Amino acid sequence: MATNAQVSEYLTQNEERFVEELKEFLRIPTVSADPECKPHLQRGAEFVHRQLANLGCTAEIVPTAGHPIVYGEWLKSPGAPTVLVYGHYDVQPADPLDLWTTPPFEPTLRHGCLYARGATDDKGQMFTHIKSAEAWLRTIGKLPVNLKYVIEGEEEVGSRNLEDFLNARRDRLQADVAVVSDTSQYGPNQPAITYGLRGIVAVEISLTGPSKDLHSGVFGGAVANPATGIARLIASLHDDQGRVRIPGFYDDVKPLTPSERQLFSELHFDEGAFKAELGITEVAGEEGFSTLERRWARPTCEVNGLFSGYTGAGPKTIVPSKATVKITCRLVPDQNPEKLTEALHQYLKSQCPPSLKFEFTSYHGCPGFVFDPNSPYIEAAKSAIQEAWAVDQVRLIREGGSIPVVQTFKDVLGLDTLLLGWGQNTDNLHSPDEHFSVADFHRGIRASANLWQKLAEMQNRPDSSVHNIC
Repeated sequence: MATNAQVSEYLTQNEERFVEELKEFLRIPTVSADPECKPHLQRGAEFVHRQLANLGCTAEIVPTAGHPIVYGEWLKSPGAPTVLVYGHYDVQPADPLDLWTTPPFEPTLRHGCLYARGATDDKGQMFTHIKSAEAWLRTIGKLPVNLKYVIEGEEEVGSRNLEDFLNARRDRLQADVAVVSDTSQYGPNQPAITYGLRGIVAVEISLTGPSKDLHSGVFGGAVANPATGIARLIASLHDDQGRVRIPGFYDDVKPLTPSERQLFSELHFDEGAFKAELGITEVAGEEGFSTLERRWARPTCEVNGLFSGYTGAGPKTIVPSKATVKITCRLVPDQNPEKLTEALHQYLKSQCPPSLKFEFTSYHGCPGFVFDPNSPYIEAAKSAIQEAWAVDQVRLIREGGSIPVVQTFKDVLGLDTLLLGWGQNTDNLHSPDEHFSVADFHRGIRASANLWQKLAEMQNRPDSSVHNIC
C-alpha cells in the first residue's frame, strides 16, 4: 500500500537519528534498585514524556510512591482497534563494572551492536514502538490504530506501584490488546512470538550466629558458622536427579503435552552452540527433560546471590556473624506463587539448625502463563514481523523468564498481550556488556509500524483470544 511505502521510506531516512536518540536514552543511569539513582529515574521519565509529547500524544508523568510512570495516548482513529503499549525505562544495576568492555552508560557501537545497560532490556525494544508511531504520524498524519502507552520505572524491582496506577485508571486504559517487547527472538534472524512465560517467586534468607565476626582460631568449633549453615540449606534444595525437594513443589505442575514436546523438538535446538555460547561443557538440570523443556516449561529453584564473611584479597580468619542467600523459583502454569513461597519458607526453616537465627524475606511473585497460539492477534503479528524481517517463518516459543505485568493486565484490565521480542537471549541481559543489534532495532521498528496496520485490518476481533491457564 502507498501508505506503507511512505512509512518505510521515512524509517530508512531516519535510521541514524533513531540510533542517536536511543544513545541519549541509554546514557541516563535509570537503575531502579539504587536509591542514589532516583534523580536519574526522573530524567528517564522526562525523556520518554518528551518523545510522546513530540508525537502529538496527550502525555503526562504520573508520580507514584516510587518512580514515576509515563502515560501517553493518541486516540484519533475512531472505530479502529486500541492498543496498549507497555515498556519500562528502568534498568538493572551494571555491576560488576570491571567486566564491561566499555562503560555501561556510555553507549558504544561495536560489531553491529549497541553496547549499554538497557540496550535490549528494555529501552531499545520499548523505543521501537515510539519510533514506529512517529513514522506514521510524520508521513500519513495519523495512525491506523489508537495507541496508549504505559512506560514504568520499576519493572526491575517488581513493578511495585503499577497495579495501583492501572486500577486508578481502569476506565481510561481500556483497549483491545496489549503489546510488550521485553522478550527475545529464537535466534539470529529467527524472529519469534512468545506464547508462554514462567512465573517467579523471589526470596531472601539470612542466618545469624554470633553478634559479630569472631576470630576463627579462638572461637572456631565452639559456635555455629552461618556460612556453613547457609551452604547446607542450599544443598538441601535439590536431589541427585535435579528435582526440587521443597514439599509440594510439583503438586500443581501442568505437564507438557506430547504435541508441545514435539513442537519444541521441531525447533531443532542446537545444544552444542548453546554450550559454546555459555562457555560450559555440559548442560544440567532435572532429569528426563530436554534443555528447551528445562528452560521454558519446567519449574526451577536457583541461587541468585550468596554472601558471607570476608571476600577481599588474601585470608582473614573469622567465623562470620551472618550469611545471606537470594533465591528465585521459576514457576510453570498452575503453580501458585503464594503457596510456594510459604512452602519454601517452611522447608528452609525446618532445615535451619537451632543454633542459628533464621530470617526469611519474600519479595515478589507472579504465576506462569500459556497463551492461545492461534489467536488472530498473533496471526496479525506474524504477518507484520515476516515483512519486517523478510522471512517465511515466525516461530512460536515459550520463555523461561517472567513478565508480571501480563498477569496484571489480565486481572485489572481484562487485556490479552502480544509478546514480541526483537532482541536475542545472548544480548547479555542483566549482565556486563549488554547489547542490542542495530539491525534488529530497525527491524523491530518496522515490525511495529507494520503491526499497527495489520491490527487495523483485522475484521473480527475476538472477545478473548489469550487464555491464562494458571
